[in-house]
Amino acid sequence: MIRHSKLQKQVLSLYKQFLRAGKDKPGFVPRIQHEFKKNAKIPRTDVMHIEYLLRRGWRQLDQLKDVHTKQLGAFIRTSSEDKAPPGS
Repeated sequence: MIRHSKLQKQVLSLYKQFLRAGKDKPGFVPRIQHEFKKNAKIPRTDVMHIEYLLRRGWRQLDQLKDVHTKQLGAFIRTSSEDKAPPGS
């Protein structure tokens, strides 16, 4: 039997809760699965990054559970933002 760390258990719990909360909203489950699969590539040793994403995930889950939520926002930095000088 596989033993998971406390952090791994928290991530799995968050994933299950996201799937439950998103099942009644069209298009949410594939997006949730994609986000978790993408972040599964983060090394287990990068605990600070994982904890940051976990906290962010809990906040997003609270938003998803709101009955008025119709879509999830994403905080994605585009390549053009990376190249733009500050204040432009």
